[in-house]
Amino acid sequence: MSIVDNLEAMLNRGQDSALLRYSLGAEYLKADQTERALGHLGEAVRLDPGYSAAWKLYGKALSALGRHAEAIDALDRGIEVAEAKGDIQAAKEMRVFRKRAERALADAD
Repeated sequence: MSIVDNLEAMLNRGQDSALLRYSLGAEYLKADQTERALGHLGEAVRLDPGYSAAWKLYGKALSALGRHAEAIDALDRGIEVAEAKGDIQAAKEMRVFRKRAERALADAD
């Protein structure tokens, strides 16, 4: 059984949590299943709006799907959360992702 299979089994047993959704999202991103990842990461930030790592991957997934304006909004929220928690490295990484999303959005115009 793969990691994804184990995580999905946990979800199917009703063990839903922000960490579980984040983990599923991260695994689906690694497997280039970005649409599936996005759903789980969106649920992770809904379940725990203070989860900075989930905001980072959520913004990354949105950008990978070409949804750059939404990615910028998500990353702005994530940066706020990370800074409030003192998670400086996550905030720094999200700023980099945000700049890339801004460039991609500008190039699309």
